[in-house]
Amino acid sequence: MSIKIERAMVDTVRAIAERAGQAILEVYGTDFDVSRKSDASPVTEADQRAEKLILEAIRREIGEEYPIVAEEAVDAGDIPEVADRPFWLVDPLDGTKQFVKRQGEFTVNIALIEDRRPLLGVVHAPALASTYWGSPLGAFAVTDGGAAQPIACRPMPVSGVVAVASRSHRNAETDAFLARYDLAESISAGSSIKFCLVAAGKADVYPRTGRTMEWDTAAGHAVVRFAGGSVTDLAGHELLYAKPGFENPHFVVSGPSLGT
Repeated sequence: MSIKIERAMVDTVRAIAERAGQAILEVYGTDFDVSRKSDASPVTEADQRAEKLILEAIRREIGEEYPIVAEEAVDAGDIPEVADRPFWLVDPLDGTKQFVKRQGEFTVNIALIEDRRPLLGVVHAPALASTYWGSPLGAFAVTDGGAAQPIACRPMPVSGVVAVASRSHRNAETDAFLARYDLAESISAGSSIKFCLVAAGKADVYPRTGRTMEWDTAAGHAVVRFAGGSVTDLAGHELLYAKPGFENPHFVVSGPSLGT
């Protein structure tokens, strides 16, 4: 790692995510409109307002050294060249479907990528008053508005595995993957909260067999990485970033010692 992560940077990114979350909640309480993007996924004023806030704040408060790949900007055709450079990945409102349904499980995701791996990530869930973050300084969480606490993945148990799966995108492939485990419980959740449940030791495994983009996963991946877990493709290879089109393969999030 050549970028030295200081606590001040982590705190700044957390504050930016929390301000974006407040902007989202201001829209959440209104009768907002829902539009469709080129891929037919929903987008609202909250997505756009939060992304504008985040991009401006990163450039103003952290600097313009690293390009920013942000979901709504990419949809509009603004796709910076990242090559082998460090860069930011931003999803201003992950879980827009949950936002539209007013289910509360939506997040702000901000991550810094270096050497194709997440070096810093913040996941903020404004409706749940919870924030998770990970960096070389460790993995931490504030839940239900409480104090910050360190978090860690738990080792994969031989039996009684707790799985977490997508609330909106669970499919037959996910069920087939989970069938190999002796499950005690299967939790449904939305957005990057699924990563955070694994990072906090509240779940053991999260498989995702649907289409995702790098901005969907990078921040949660950072939290899991620095909590002692891993994110791999289905063949067990580490999930990397700056891929062509910023599209992910199917992947698995797990605590340590996951069998294949």
